[in-house]
Amino acid sequence: MIRKLFLFVATTIVTLTTVAQPLTAGKSVATDSIWNTLVKSVYLTPVGNDVAMPVLHMNDDGSIAEPLLLRFDIIDPKPENLRYKFFHCDADWNLDDLKEGEYFVGNTEGNIDNYQSSFTTRKEYTNYYQQLPEQYGRFAASGNYVLAVYVADKPDSILLTRRFYVYEDGIDVDIAIEKPKSGFGNVNRDQEVDVSISPVSGSGLTLQSEYYKVVVRQNGREDLTRTLEMDGYAGGSIRYGWKQANVFAGGNCFRYFDISNLRATMYHVQRIESMGEEIFAFLQPEENRSRKVYTQYNSLNGGMKTNVRDRQNPHIEADYIWVNFCLPMERPFLNGNIHIVGDLTMWKLDDGSRMDWNPQFKAYTKRLLLKQGYYAYQLVFLPAGEKEALTSTLEGDHNVTVNEYTVFVYYRAPGSRYDRLTGFRKVRSDQE
Repeated sequence: MIRKLFLFVATTIVTLTTVAQPLTAGKSVATDSIWNTLVKSVYLTPVGNDVAMPVLHMNDDGSIAEPLLLRFDIIDPKPENLRYKFFHCDADWNLDDLKEGEYFVGNTEGNIDNYQSSFTTRKEYTNYYQQLPEQYGRFAASGNYVLAVYVADKPDSILLTRRFYVYEDGIDVDIAIEKPKSGFGNVNRDQEVDVSISPVSGSGLTLQSEYYKVVVRQNGREDLTRTLEMDGYAGGSIRYGWKQANVFAGGNCFRYFDISNLRATMYHVQRIESMGEEIFAFLQPEENRSRKVYTQYNSLNGGMKTNVRDRQNPHIEADYIWVNFCLPMERPFLNGNIHIVGDLTMWKLDDGSRMDWNPQFKAYTKRLLLKQGYYAYQLVFLPAGEKEALTSTLEGDHNVTVNEYTVFVYYRAPGSRYDRLTGFRKVRSDQE
């Protein structure tokens, strides 16, 4: 019965002329978004590490040690003339009013010159890649940045946007992750993330809390990105702790599946079928883990990695597969929705990640077109009217879960026109 639910493939004609609102200072909030359904498998990572965050360390002269690599596919064998441009944002990801020359010396835009057509795949596509920033360019300002890709002769026709970070060594960041001790949360289910910051010797930064904004994020979840409140001063540092915002639900280890091999089923894949030019992967039915004992295993904490067995180049030899998720359940939730979160859905709580209830099969289902590889994800419940999704409903919460926490420290002194990213640190809850 469940099989019949997925074997219809709707086809629509989509072109690269999808128009999004142009990015305008003071009017645009930068997000990780895909604005055209032909665009797939977007990566923006440091060169040589395709599962790392897009974070650049800026030296005193504005240079960086390692550039970023942008890579994505367009489901079309005909190459397009594409361009990129990056912009500076404030700490809240609003485009600010800095001029290009104030945040970068060199070209902030250029052509995406590198591309390859897919090889021996059922679904034809073009893989584009570009190293950023280009040679001889250097940053003049740290902070939040957004990269936009658009069709060359249609600058307002944005295909995708991706956030990245450029930080400077101005602040030392100390992080302590432990059981809640502030009276908020549950000692068995939650994790408290306490932060202290102090200026690096010679940085010239002032130890005044009103100049700083400290943001912490659990894994890649934008809905679990919080601004911390100061707790006090201690020994030449500012402390951020003992508040409700410091306490995060522990969650559970990420679920994952592997569709690297089309000839045999791999982890969490029940079967693989073909119909015409389309390939379908049916995952094993999901289960409610909220009342199960915690079991730890290695995963990418919501990440994804393109991979294909028995091929040389996964970027152009991996195929695209309709991956089908199914969560059997006697009745639907009436006060919220279930979402699949991870890099595979850009961590968004929107229609693209929402599972749909099918009364005939008594199950929540979702189908995603994904490139062969490895994917980690969670099933979260978003109550109606809320902005933070819950792991407790379907995953369960455990204090011992291995989560990744990232801390960003922004600094804006009086008279400054932008938010400097003066501190950055990322830790795992089992290694802080």
